[in-house]
Amino acid sequence: METEFQVGAITSTHGVRGEVKVFPTTDDPDKFHKLKSVRVRTEKGTEQTLEITQVKFFKNLAILKFKGIDTMDEAQKLYHATLWVDRADAVPLGENEYYRADLMGMQVVTEDGEDFGTLTNIYETGANDVYEVEMADGKKVLLPAIHQCILQVDVAQAKMTIHVMDGLLD
Repeated sequence: METEFQVGAITSTHGVRGEVKVFPTTDDPDKFHKLKSVRVRTEKGTEQTLEITQVKFFKNLAILKFKGIDTMDEAQKLYHATLWVDRADAVPLGENEYYRADLMGMQVVTEDGEDFGTLTNIYETGANDVYEVEMADGKKVLLPAIHQCILQVDVAQAKMTIHVMDGLLD
């Protein structure tokens, strides 16, 4: 189980007051409004915890202002840095919600207990997510992340139980 999650990547500076543009790597960018701070890891390997003082959005990017980063030159030093939060500081999940990082690599079995494969990717489609599962023979199958197909997710055991719907393997 992952102990930390990447929530974004800094793509550039924004303005002259130290703001940065962030490409969100979370499924719900509005969660940035609930974060008080993030760990910032630069390409050079340095890491620091920065307090978020302002969040706004422009197109598909979050624009963040950090306490103590007050000029464009200071913000430029964060270019290409990634933003991380500890699991304990992550936005709480609702019922039947899971962190993507916990699902990746999960063993997938059928409701009969037979090995089906390994979850290798998650696609957002708008209506529901779609899970890509690689079977033992290398074939990849797409599963809709709906209750009729995904019967149980056990994060602690890294195991997902599915119902193979008619036509799914055709």
